[in-house]
Amino acid sequence: MAESTWIELLEVRLPVDRILAFVSGDPALGGIVSFFGATRGESDEVHGPLLRLEYEAYRSMALNQLEELTQNAMRRWGAGRVAILHRLGPVGVGECSVAIAVACPHRAEAFEACRWLIDELKREVPIWKKDVFADGAMQWVEPDPNEQRA
Repeated sequence: MAESTWIELLEVRLPVDRILAFVSGDPALGGIVSFFGATRGESDEVHGPLLRLEYEAYRSMALNQLEELTQNAMRRWGAGRVAILHRLGPVGVGECSVAIAVACPHRAEAFEACRWLIDELKREVPIWKKDVFADGAMQWVEPDPNEQRA
């Protein structure tokens, strides 16, 4: 973790309080925006309720790409501090699977940078998820081509 960035893939719960503390406190960075993505409680007509998601990654490539995204956000929006953490392994319904926090001089840039980072992470970074249902069925989740991109 560099002084102004925190990038990590974890197999434990994400430390939400520490993430927010990491991007806070710099008097030059007045816009702080965070995004936390959690597993939704869904149900499949055939397989029943979703129990959890299981995440896998090509770890070294994912970390490199997250670092590149972070550096791009710092250049493009003047982000002074950026944290991107993603869970690997099983993530139960209601649990946080991804966290992005950005601190920029102004709120508009912080919102734009945070939105761009989550969209690019989902589109480019080799992290995959599998649905696990109550009946034991599992299926890989394909990215949604209709999802809005910044």
